[in-house]
Amino acid sequence: MSRAGPVRPTLVVSAALVLAACGQNNRYAAPPAPKVTVATPIEQPVSRYFESTGNTAAINTVDLVARVQGFVQAINYNDGDFVKKDASLFIIEPEPYRLKVEVAKASVMSAKATLIQNEAEYQRQADLLRRQVSAQVSYDQALAQRDASQANLQSAQANLQQAEINLGYTNVTAPFDGKVSARQVSIGQFVGATSVTVLSTIVQLDPIWVNFTASERDVLQVRAALARADRTTFDLLGIPVEIGLQTENGYPRKGKLDYVAPTVDPSTGTLAVRGILDNGDHGLLPGYFVRVRIPSRPEPALLVSDAAIGSDQGGRYVLVVNKDNVVEQREVEPGQLVSELRVIEKGLSKDDRVVVGGIMRAIPGQKVQVELHPIAAARQ
Repeated sequence: MSRAGPVRPTLVVSAALVLAACGQNNRYAAPPAPKVTVATPIEQPVSRYFESTGNTAAINTVDLVARVQGFVQAINYNDGDFVKKDASLFIIEPEPYRLKVEVAKASVMSAKATLIQNEAEYQRQADLLRRQVSAQVSYDQALAQRDASQANLQSAQANLQQAEINLGYTNVTAPFDGKVSARQVSIGQFVGATSVTVLSTIVQLDPIWVNFTASERDVLQVRAALARADRTTFDLLGIPVEIGLQTENGYPRKGKLDYVAPTVDPSTGTLAVRGILDNGDHGLLPGYFVRVRIPSRPEPALLVSDAAIGSDQGGRYVLVVNKDNVVEQREVEPGQLVSELRVIEKGLSKDDRVVVGGIMRAIPGQKVQVELHPIAAARQ
């Protein structure tokens, strides 16, 4: 018992020294701030676009009908043919109408002969009356017969003109260049008997219309922009319109604006707008669904990488690094996409440092290390 007593204080002192040494070597050191890549928004002129969807429509669509009665004598096209203006499509038994023209011509000739005879009698009675060798009643009769002959000639000439028009109706021609639908009648069929008989339909394909609408908000914005530039809606006519089909990339088809409705439809809150474009290849058919956009004049804009924009319940945002290298979440109003960059309408200045790389390591309120990486200009 007496030998164990002196050893214990030594052990306690040794243990204390060891613990003290361990405490000095394991002092806590904070981890370094995470690294992120930042870029300032690039400023460049951008053509903003009004975008919509619409449908193509034929400028002219006409039902070809039988305007005279008769048997269909010939059909001069194949169903679906593209025909030129004035091409003969249907022949409706012309002979009866050609005979009526000949009868009308004969009536004109007879009326002319009668008029010549009565004109001569009138002149003779007028001369006798001046010499006071004829009665007034004879002069009056000659005048009445002359005037009646003139009226009969005019009537005969009108009948001839009508007969020639009816003869023309026996040859049904194309009113414009277009594609003709499948025929609705057969050769030998009697048409135009009791009601209008539709023979076929012709559709003009070149040029072609594109109908679309603009929302009331878009209309107000456009009108405000026009007012600032001291322009009116009439100045919109003729501006470029770009069209793309569902299977096409971008907007490869070009046209121009040719109509803006004078009023907004109160039931839909939209304004009817129409473009027109060449369709010489007949690549567009009436009724197609198309994408439409209208470019505006280039204006300065700020752009950032589209991948840098996030979203939450509050809307769209980007992460920016302030002057103290602390991450902040900034609400923004994104605009259109230009190449891989997104226009920022509101929420950023050209000096803001936007996090474009290492976004998952950028936590709002925490400090970061930044590496500046400039953004290349967007191709339009």
